[in-house]
Amino acid sequence: MKKLILASSLFIFAALSCGKTETSGCQPATVAAEKATMVAYCTANAINYTEHSSGILYEISPQGTGIAPTLTNKVYVTYSGKLLNGTEFDKGTNPSLTGWTLNQLIDGWKIALPLLKKGGKIKMVIPSSLAYGCSGSGSIPSNSPLYFEISLVDVQ
Repeated sequence: MKKLILASSLFIFAALSCGKTETSGCQPATVAAEKATMVAYCTANAINYTEHSSGILYEISPQGTGIAPTLTNKVYVTYSGKLLNGTEFDKGTNPSLTGWTLNQLIDGWKIALPLLKKGGKIKMVIPSSLAYGCSGSGSIPSNSPLYFEISLVDVQ
């Protein structure tokens, strides 16, 4: 869980510096370049996805009830995050240890969590450009699309 907060901070840094390819050598992957891999992951894992205009592939079930989070809300979640090869890089099973302000998280979460309401669940594949991009984070390599399962336990 702390890894996600740290990784989110790293994403902000990466978003500011990723375009500096002369230093890192990283060329940011486009959503179009990653789409076939993302679709294949959904197909292989029986995810009946909807495509968001951002490129996120997601399935919501159930929608939840009550309020949907905005960028200024704190979100309390349970979640797991995996690379598309199935390697789990993070997991949070205790929502009381989350309570993150949505605008401090990776762009993929900022876009997808407002599609839910309290009690909702989402499976999503996020393009690398909406995750950690060129910087990667910890065990997440650069330009890695990511899979998350998230339950929105509470919104405050």
